Amino acid sequence: MRNILAGSKNVTKQGVERVQDSYVLRCIPQIMCASKDTLEYVKQKVEIELNAATDNPLIFVETDEVISGGNFHGQPMALPFDFLGIALAEMANVSERRIEKMVNPAINHGLPAFLVEKGGLNSGFMIVQYSAAALVSENKVLAHPASVDSIPTSANQEDHVSMGSIAAKKSKDILENVRKVIGMELITACQAIDLKGAKDKLSPATKIVYDEVRKIIPYVAEDRPMYIDIHAAEEIVRNNKLVEDVEKAIGQLEF
Repeated sequence: MRNILAGSKNVTKQGVERVQDSYVLRCIPQIMCASKDTLEYVKQKVEIELNAATDNPLIFVETDEVISGGNFHGQPMALPFDFLGIALAEMANVSERRIEKMVNPAINHGLPAFLVEKGGLNSGFMIVQYSAAALVSENKVLAHPASVDSIPTSANQEDHVSMGSIAAKKSKDILENVRKVIGMELITACQAIDLKGAKDKLSPATKIVYDEVRKIIPYVAEDRPMYIDIHAAEEIVRNNKLVEDVEKAIGQLEF
């Protein structure tokens, strides 16, 4: 976080403006790195299973043995994929709360309501926050563990099944929603930056993100169909080039 914000004139030392920021700002490293650790854990488990023998029976030519076993059972993948869905959902949870923090005049520290100058006539980013909240709520349903819901099959011979494929599928669905919510936060943040006249005060790293968004998505002066902007922002998130550019900019800094 220090590297990303290095050179920014939009941040102050603790206590200059507020004693404390809310959790979704102050605890970004703790929240996001918990999800990052989960991703590393899931990657490790996937790699183990990719290199494992999951056949049944296992056939050992050298010893002329045919052994029935349970390596086919999906539990080693079902639990990590359920964990993955929870970790991804949390990323959208905090992203939506930051969107709310920017659009709500009661907590956005002087920005106009819903980040639009001509309020009343225009709803601004109100619908963006609605959409983010809807996706976050959907993720909460999808994050329910599939692995706890075993239904016996094959005349009760298969009396405990992992539901791992369902866990993987719903994690993918959660991921798609998370991309959309983070894209919404990007365009909301860029709107807030413009309203504060703060684009020239950005750090080198955050300026890259702002410029990339503004190449495609213009400032919102009056209401327009926001789904077009949301889909464009989602593509920016999907394209890993933005992350690579930020990492490159951070790597060039001298500390």
